[in-house]
Amino acid sequence: MNEQRGRGKYTLEFKQEAVRQVKAGRAASVVAKTLGMPKASLTNWVRADAQGQLGMTAEGKPAPVVTPEQAEIARLRAEVARLKMERDIGKKSRGVLCAGRAARYAWIQSMKRRWPITMMCEVLEISPSGYFSWEASQRRPAKGPGRSHSDEALLAHIKAIHEQLRGEYGWPRMHKELLARGVRVGKERVRLLMQRHGIRAKGKKKFVVTTDSRHHLPVAPDLVQRRFTPAEPNLVWSGDITYLSTEEGWLYLAAVLDLHSRQIVGWSLQPHMQTALVKDALLMACFRRKPAAGLIFHCDRGSQYCSRDFQDALKAWGIRSSMSRKGNCWDNAPTDSLWSRLKTACVHGRRFATHDQARQAVMDWIAFYNHSRLHSALGYISPMQFEKRRMAAQLQSAA
Repeated sequence: MNEQRGRGKYTLEFKQEAVRQVKAGRAASVVAKTLGMPKASLTNWVRADAQGQLGMTAEGKPAPVVTPEQAEIARLRAEVARLKMERDIGKKSRGVLCAGRAARYAWIQSMKRRWPITMMCEVLEISPSGYFSWEASQRRPAKGPGRSHSDEALLAHIKAIHEQLRGEYGWPRMHKELLARGVRVGKERVRLLMQRHGIRAKGKKKFVVTTDSRHHLPVAPDLVQRRFTPAEPNLVWSGDITYLSTEEGWLYLAAVLDLHSRQIVGWSLQPHMQTALVKDALLMACFRRKPAAGLIFHCDRGSQYCSRDFQDALKAWGIRSSMSRKGNCWDNAPTDSLWSRLKTACVHGRRFATHDQARQAVMDWIAFYNHSRLHSALGYISPMQFEKRRMAAQLQSAA
């Protein structure tokens, strides 16, 4: 157990996902920052993957070295992924091409965390130097009284953010997002513009509960009692399972949420709902956060969480088990709310042909949620920003 804590291991699924993002054309430094891990580790994984030695086989033996033919296939797949990315940029930016240069600049600014700026400039037929000059001008404070943005320019910002976030934000969160991006504007003006142009947040839909509490396994007491605002990170985590439909069959997602910052600290995506699903999510969270003994893990009474294998994993890390009351969704409200946001943002209205397509969509959303999505319970900042501000305040008070 001590060896695991010291080494800071990552699950094979985590490594494969990180390598996939690099192969898709994202910079290794960006992927490492998004996933909260050292860049050097990611570089080693990419090198190991190219040699066919990333992870181990089911028999516990090192993965075999790939043949030249397999390496060429991998290279071609990476090239196809890049072409798909360029095509996707072209599709999403088609309407922006006709909206003027300012709208193109605004669109690039809203999407720069997703794709390379130079690639977007090429697709939108503008020069990178022109974009960077425009971006610098947006950071300068407005001179004199009056509005710093016309309705047309502001609407371009709103449409770009709305498309980037797949319609997830209503006007209150849109207003906060604009302020966070340096666009000075009143909330009433944002509300009226969105109302006038029919821009609204997607509606929520009901989804099936995945909890199976019809078992005779031991059940832990509720140690949380709906106190969902712990004073520090790694005091209370919450876990749950949801599902995604694909043409290849169901794909199940287990997540671990730190209730202090509402950051998703562990996750696992697998085509089954066995105990390994929730255990892998827990281990990812433990390897990443290395919590001190005494942390509370709160969940429902599902058979996966009550299983001996999962409970043994909790005990090995010194984690206390807590479970909500039977049939009471409010006892685990933060994770239920998380699933609602996930389904609204990247599941409803979309069809996934394969598990890989669904997995990519979910991983992209988790990265966005942790690093960028404004959370009302945190004062409209992202979970990562919330933790960084707390750490900065602690360092300042200790100085």
